[in-house]
Parts: sequence; structure tokens; C-alpha cells
Amino acid sequence: MAANKTCLVTGAAGFIGSHLSHRLLAEGCRVIGVDCFTDYYEQQIKENNARELLKHPSFKMIRRDIADIGEFGLESGGVHWIFHQAAQAGVRASWGEEFAHYTHHNVLGTQRLLEWARCFKPEKVIYASSSSVYGDTGKLPMHEEDLPRPMSPYGVTKLAAEHLCNLYNQNFGVPAASLRYFTVYGPGQRPDMAFHRFIKAVLAGEELVIYGSGEQTRDFTFVGDIVEANLAAARSGKAEGRVYNIGGGSRISINGVLEIIGRLAEREVKTRHEPIQAGDPPHTYADTARAKDELNFTPQTTLEEGLSIMLDHFKTSG
Repeated sequence: MAANKTCLVTGAAGFIGSHLSHRLLAEGCRVIGVDCFTDYYEQQIKENNARELLKHPSFKMIRRDIADIGEFGLESGGVHWIFHQAAQAGVRASWGEEFAHYTHHNVLGTQRLLEWARCFKPEKVIYASSSSVYGDTGKLPMHEEDLPRPMSPYGVTKLAAEHLCNLYNQNFGVPAASLRYFTVYGPGQRPDMAFHRFIKAVLAGEELVIYGSGEQTRDFTFVGDIVEANLAAARSGKAEGRVYNIGGGSRISINGVLEIIGRLAEREVKTRHEPIQAGDPPHTYADTARAKDELNFTPQTTLEEGLSIMLDHFKTSG
């Protein structure tokens, strides 16, 4: 049970972190959110997420960099579960000079959090990893034991943080587990993400950009299922020191996604193709047998159901 747990959620004002925080509050948890409100995308979106969360009496927000966790003044034994969602996001933005932000937020921030956990001994640390660690494995579906070959600096930093979780578990007993998310979508998705851009353009009757042919495929996962996977990992007695694929079971091409969006929205889809971007793997598809067997987790939301929910939210909220 989650009730009466005190949970630390990093990246709490972000897309996944805010959904997770609301779910934990509904479970009867006390939630300490941490977010440094970076300017990767429009800050007002995060401010709105934080404002909604702060309406709940059991929520507290710390507006700080997770790398400074030693200065937060959190009490020993005061945090039961940690959900580490904070990261510098974006595959395409992780090249060049921007890489310094990725190493700071994704690697150093994770290491500082694990050091804190080493000292203060929470019951669980659940780390939000990414399917980007796989790169182009040459085989599908992707299994946790496959050799990771990240194709982007972002993927490299997410894999490095996974290794840190494993190291702190093996050497110091930090109860860490990593969840490799496969292309998360849903209401409140970041504006730079594909589904947000697609739906916005289709509803406005505007042309949208497709990188490559559109025949690349992804395993898309609804944000509500990602939240449930986090809770399942926190509750499980088997998750410590393990890595899990968290996919939606709905692998489909980008062109297939656009067909569904157009049909649900009852609008014409206008597209323009541009060259494929560096760091984008041609295909992703999760083998989720381990999550099913050890966490008792199975995604519940089909792609069509999730896109319908996202469209309805977009029409009412923008």
C-alpha cells in the first residue's frame, strides 16, 4: 500500500512527474516535489503544473536543483519512496555545447541523489530511464539483457545514470530500480514532443513536420501506464537492482499514428518531410515480460484510447 508514505518526486512539475505526483496524492501519500524549472520549454507550463499540485495540503514543492539535495534539509528517515523523474530531456537537443546540461542534470544530479539515499536509506528509489539507451540494437523486441548502444548524448547520460543506480545498489544496498520508458505520451505532454506537435497542427489545419519517411516505428506508452509502473516497482519486493522495460504494447509507424489522429479528429493531416534527425533510432519495441512477471505490471491503455484522451484534453486546454 502507498497510503501514508512520504514520497520524493524529482521533476515534479514536469509532464510525467506531475501526473505521478497527483496519483500519489490520490493514494494518500505525502509528496515532496523537487524541480529546478529549467527553460528547456515554456516555464509557464511547469508553473501551471506546480500551481495545481500546491492546492493539495499534502504537497510541498522545493524549487531547487536535485544536485543540491544535501542542502534541502530533508530529515533522516523522512522519505520512504523516491521517484527520480528529473532529467534534461530531448534526444535532438543533446548534441554540442548543450551536452553540459545533460551531464549535470542527468548524471551528476542522479549521483548526488544516490549519495543522499545511501546516507538516509529510503525504502525504494525508482529511476526513470529511457528506451534511448538501446539505440539501434538490430533486433526486436528489445530485451533488458540486450547490449545498449545509445545513438545520442541524451541516451548516453540516461545509461550512465542507470549504471550509477546499479553501482549504489550493489556496493551500498541503495534499493534502486530503473524503468526504461518507451515513448511516453498523454495529456500535458511537453510541447516539443511529437504527439503534442501533431495534434496541435492537425486541429489548427496546419502542416506538420515528419522527420524521415514516417515508416520508423515506436512503442508508445500512455502516461497513466507509466505512473502505474512506478507504483508497481515501488511496491514490489523484487525490483531492487533490476532494470525493466515499460512499454505500451502498441508499436506502430509514425504514419500509422497520423492516420489515427486524423480519423479521431475528423481532420485532414497535412505533412512535410524533412531529413531524419541524428540520434533517432529507426525502431523501438519493448519486451515487457520481466515487468509483467516481477512487477505484475501490464499496460492498460491502447494507443487509440490514449490518443482520444489526449485529443479531448487538447481541445479543452490547448
